[in-house]
Amino acid sequence: MLKVAQVGLGWWGSQVTSVLEDSDKIDVIVGVDPSAETADRYTSEHGLSVYPDYQQALDDPNVEGVILTIPHNFHEEAVIRAAAAGKEIFCEKPLALTEAAAQNMVKACDDAGIVMGIGHERRFEPAWEEIKRMADAGEFGTIIHMEAHWSHDRWLNMAADNWRGSKEEAPAAGWTGMAVHLSDMMMSLVGEVAEIHAHVERRILVIPTGDVVSAHLKFHDGTTGYISALSATPDYARFAVYGSHAWAEARETQHVDPGGTTQFFVRKRGDTEQTLTEFEPASPVRAGYEHWADAVAGRAEYRFDNAERLGNVAILEAVVNSSESGKPEPVTSYA
Repeated sequence: MLKVAQVGLGWWGSQVTSVLEDSDKIDVIVGVDPSAETADRYTSEHGLSVYPDYQQALDDPNVEGVILTIPHNFHEEAVIRAAAAGKEIFCEKPLALTEAAAQNMVKACDDAGIVMGIGHERRFEPAWEEIKRMADAGEFGTIIHMEAHWSHDRWLNMAADNWRGSKEEAPAAGWTGMAVHLSDMMMSLVGEVAEIHAHVERRILVIPTGDVVSAHLKFHDGTTGYISALSATPDYARFAVYGSHAWAEARETQHVDPGGTTQFFVRKRGDTEQTLTEFEPASPVRAGYEHWADAVAGRAEYRFDNAERLGNVAILEAVVNSSESGKPEPVTSYA
């Protein structure tokens, strides 16, 4: 059982603690947050004490690892300090906002021999895992093109000064909150992205970062992709892969929180019609965290490598650059 501190006790930090309450692989033993009001709420909800200072958790010999659910710009320093303290680390997505910061984080963890977990839980959803299985088995043939979309309207009442809506903490509209999962999945299927052309607009919401982002991706192997995310329309999500031998599309009927049935359509060359499989709700957040715990304990090889950790941050940085320049931008380097 890996004993961890939950660092950052806002909406998502509290949600993660709830998801892990009955885990037999991870035990959240303490929270960390400088806000006394937030600490009181967390203690009331979860029955756990809260450190007001991150260093207290790093100095606590009972804390073996940290789960970082904090604003994005704080990730780099928090990871480097935890690595120096010899703590295991799980960092929520996006790992960082610049590739340079991500490089520093990866190096600190590699030097310390630490498996740095990353919060891309959507790869653990049953329909997405089936897409990955099909790709690895060659059932798509040559993957030619991919399309993905994820939208919701949960930010309709978000205040203009909320950090999740700022250009500094959450650039490119819904990319850091939603589309970053979609680019991660695409990269896991076909590898590195070479170039991105992105557009960002603010149509409905008051938050400065905007509420519409769309991007066309060109991968090094010639595959193309399209990703869009809206922060001001009712729940909608789909992920589709088109290959020379088959296509598959996962379409969700409900937001991943609380989750709903996912409709999974497939048509292979020679089929007279498409097939439909329905995947019932799973717990991908818990699965992602417990997979990390297994990797820390040496029970499994971690699903995310450094090329993917760094590559997805490089994609984000290129999306931001392209949306500001109005032109296609190169995706820089990988591990």
